Amino acid sequence: MALPSPTLHTDRLRLRPFDDADAGELFALHSNAAVLRYWDSPPWTELARAEKFIAACRQMEVDGTGARLAVDRVSDGAFIGWCTVSQFNPEFRSASMGYVYTEASWGNGYATEAAGAVLKWAFDTLDLNRVQAEADTRNRGSVRVLEKLGFVHEGTLREDCVVNGDVSDSFVYGLLRREWKG
Repeated sequence: MALPSPTLHTDRLRLRPFDDADAGELFALHSNAAVLRYWDSPPWTELARAEKFIAACRQMEVDGTGARLAVDRVSDGAFIGWCTVSQFNPEFRSASMGYVYTEASWGNGYATEAAGAVLKWAFDTLDLNRVQAEADTRNRGSVRVLEKLGFVHEGTLREDCVVNGDVSDSFVYGLLRREWKG
């Protein structure tokens, strides 16, 4: 069953489906080593990766497995990152959440604001009971975002990723519908 990606609005942000025209800015985001410091894959080196990513976003819609949304700042229309609900399982009423933002946008509350809008959509529209997220244990910024949203630390996946040649651990966080204060 297809799951059309929504367009969502907050006071400062617009979240929307990716468009082919986003490839350049998406490539710039994912080719930045500082942004991907805790990511489980290396920075991109070819624009074709961005094009494949956008195609994968569309396939998520077709497959009904989630929605990955570009995030633009309303004040100037600048692309600042993306936020996703993926691995949607309607039978279990669960999904995973993830996000990536430009280095210049860090520290402004955009990740929390965008994720809050996506969570509201996911709980209301997809009728989720649970959303899970993972963060590298060294990624204090991502951990703060999850905790501000009400996610609860549920455990640690030991040595589950290799990030920039270093074996790393990931925190697992969960947010239940009854805990959501959106």
